[in-house]
Amino acid sequence: MNQHLHVVCPACASVNRIPPSRRPEQGKCGRCARPLFTGKPHAVDAAGFRRQVTRSDIPILVDFWAEWCGPCQMMGPAFEQAAVALEPRVRLLKLNTEEERSLAAELGIRSIPTMALFKHGNEINRVSGAMDAAKIAEWTRRQL
Repeated sequence: MNQHLHVVCPACASVNRIPPSRRPEQGKCGRCARPLFTGKPHAVDAAGFRRQVTRSDIPILVDFWAEWCGPCQMMGPAFEQAAVALEPRVRLLKLNTEEERSLAAELGIRSIPTMALFKHGNEINRVSGAMDAAKIAEWTRRQL
């Protein structure tokens, strides 16, 4: 028997169950009615990060960045393009390490940009340094 896919809404953070008979990319949140997948990365704070990482059945790719970081700024558009290629199989999030210093320290983020891939609450792998969209998508797919 197939199980429902649990996906956290990027807009209101409620957990949604998508039945196996439905295509995830067509899913809408049962609480706020917004699309569950938009083809764009979503900015999160520490609480949003924890909820997405621990409650979603899909892998979560997080870009740890800061506004003052030149390579982070260069990689931003590529990360957005990668979201189009990777959703709905992977959720892409952006976490500003300047705004969430304690979480970045807890996770051992020492250089930025750093991308980390999580599944079922566990970090699968991470990579530091700016990449283009194709390399982001390729690296992510290789980890899965």
